[in-house]
Amino acid sequence: MNTQTALAIEALSFSYSGKKALDQISFEINSGECTILLGPNGAGKSTLFSLITRLYDTHAGRIELCGFDIQKDTRHALAKLGVVFQQTTLDMDLSVEQNLRYHTALHGLSKKVAQQRIQQELERLNMYDRRFEKIRQLNGGHRRRVEIARALLHKPALLLLDEPTVGLDVPSRLAIVEYVHQLAKEENLAVLWASHLIDEIYPDDHLIVLHKGQIKAKGTVDAVLESTQTTAIKDAFYNLTQGEQA
Repeated sequence: MNTQTALAIEALSFSYSGKKALDQISFEINSGECTILLGPNGAGKSTLFSLITRLYDTHAGRIELCGFDIQKDTRHALAKLGVVFQQTTLDMDLSVEQNLRYHTALHGLSKKVAQQRIQQELERLNMYDRRFEKIRQLNGGHRRRVEIARALLHKPALLLLDEPTVGLDVPSRLAIVEYVHQLAKEENLAVLWASHLIDEIYPDDHLIVLHKGQIKAKGTVDAVLESTQTTAIKDAFYNLTQGEQA
């Protein structure tokens, strides 16, 4: 399995009205890795995601997606990115398939390729039989599945997930967590998952703990536990953030 750097962040800083939201953060995510971004409210997670997706413009530092500089070569960089936002961005009055077809058209996929990709992704998520249902007919868990399918239609190298399980029931939440971890391994996909739920972290995941705009720890779960001299992620997080809630 080929390993390449899907996302490289170097000395990234960002401020709002003179107040630093991110302060010289640097990290890399390789293909096949699932990296969990943990941090209390106000840590800078949303700012980081806004910079990676170009909702905000980078002022200081560098962001590369598969070697493409996000400022200098925006189109090629963002073509490597799939995103699932915390708030749904599906059209409630369109069917599952119509939502996905709109996305494939934006990426310039032919009708034949679009149909193949839509069927493939929906079948993997056990949603193909529901392709003609309107989004508003689906529950929260099934809507999330559609959003994940949409994010994967153009075969991105990096999947960005902004707390995608918020508000879901436990079975739906755990099913999505398991699916994304499986996807990272089987498709050699890089994943950056912002979460505040410790039980969404698997033992072989990588962690980034963000607090007050700075990275307090990064590396494998074992490495973070060792560096904090703890045996549980919740204790490591408590130590690194002075007890603030994720």
